[in-house]
Amino acid sequence: MKLSKPSTNRAQIGTFIKSSSAHVVEILGLSSLDFGVLDAEHAPLDRSALDLLMLAGRAANWPLMVRIPDTAASTILSVLDIGAAGLLVPHVDNAQQARAIVGKSRYRDGERGFSSSPRSARYGTLSMQQCLSDAEGTLIIAQIESKAAVDSIEDILSVDGIDGIFIGRADLALSFGLDDPKHALVTRATEHAMKSARAAGKIAGIAVGNVTERDTYAALGANWIVVGSDQSLLRQAAKAAASCLVV
Repeated sequence: MKLSKPSTNRAQIGTFIKSSSAHVVEILGLSSLDFGVLDAEHAPLDRSALDLLMLAGRAANWPLMVRIPDTAASTILSVLDIGAAGLLVPHVDNAQQARAIVGKSRYRDGERGFSSSPRSARYGTLSMQQCLSDAEGTLIIAQIESKAAVDSIEDILSVDGIDGIFIGRADLALSFGLDDPKHALVTRATEHAMKSARAAGKIAGIAVGNVTERDTYAALGANWIVVGSDQSLLRQAAKAAASCLVV
């Protein structure tokens, strides 16, 4: 299932999926969220879990990205074969890494091994030519999580096949020797990276914890925003439901 790039006048809004419940994915897919991101980096989601969650996303006609745990060719191959709309790739620090990731994600001029049997090929019902063309439409978003990445932002964005960037403010803070993702130094680096992405005509993505941050960063140019996760949305709703009423 394809995920279109954001339009010029509206940010796309999604959330992370950190639990292995297909029902959660199906329910969120019936909301107004534009996409979900299966978090295989920070959540206990193996290939079997990702495969089941991908099925649930398709049942709800909801595009699912996958944040991959590493950039091994086998990891990228398996995620794309099960039908991911794209990859969110952690810790991309330079253009060389970005080019390598694109190469592992592409059949043409790349390293991705071909099979007509997986979901991405509709279990043998698509021609090889259709599969090759579909692979070119896979979104690849590089996570910017270090000072080195910020310093190389224009080079990373110039790589053909990199559709945009996604700011990881917590790890970015750590790279600056800080323990506050809202520190002014992190904020300046974040704004610079987003401005560079928009200038390049590419996705400027960021993770936020709530709708207030969502609106703040949308005003600063973010056009692909991940708001919390299935876990945080559930916790916030439960907290709100349990709050005392004033009578």
